[in-house]
Amino acid sequence: MENGFFAMISRMKLIERWALMRNSNSENISEHSLEVSILAHALAIISNERLGNHLNAEKAALIGLYHDATEIITGDMPTPIKYFNENIQGAFKAIEADAAKRLLRMLPEDIRVSYESIFFPEEGEEYLWKLVKAADKLSALIKCIEERKTGNTEFYSAEKSLSAILENMELAEVDIFMKDFLPAYDKTLDELNGHD
Repeated sequence: MENGFFAMISRMKLIERWALMRNSNSENISEHSLEVSILAHALAIISNERLGNHLNAEKAALIGLYHDATEIITGDMPTPIKYFNENIQGAFKAIEADAAKRLLRMLPEDIRVSYESIFFPEEGEEYLWKLVKAADKLSALIKCIEERKTGNTEFYSAEKSLSAILENMELAEVDIFMKDFLPAYDKTLDELNGHD
């Protein structure tokens, strides 16, 4: 369908995440993508301001905003299946790339060029994409924290696993975020507002 890109993107809100888990609060990929966008932007700002880098924080936010858009076509593949082995992981990466190309073909050619680098990394942007991947994991960790706060034990092992994955990424930006900002996610609204 020509020029159907934005109509398709609007369907991100219809794709539910965490399909195999009992959720206290459901989450769709539109909500998740907004949070990843915010977190990717934050990680790039931390990288620039605290680590002396010169990353395009706005580009990080855009990549984060669209990072799961292919799931409109592929659906949200549960992590245990997606990463079961290298063959499945490789096949799914190819499927995602095909889905991204299909979405991009829904844009007029003159506009498509501006979106291609949001779906596919440009040379020299590997680190920026790595931060977006970290933001994706941080968003999932935050979901686990929120579920734990409601008393839902379903996410306990996922929380431990995601914490370990983030630690193993060995990204100073992530370490800073987890030390300076992540503890606040365990607070109540009153505590965040400064009321005890």
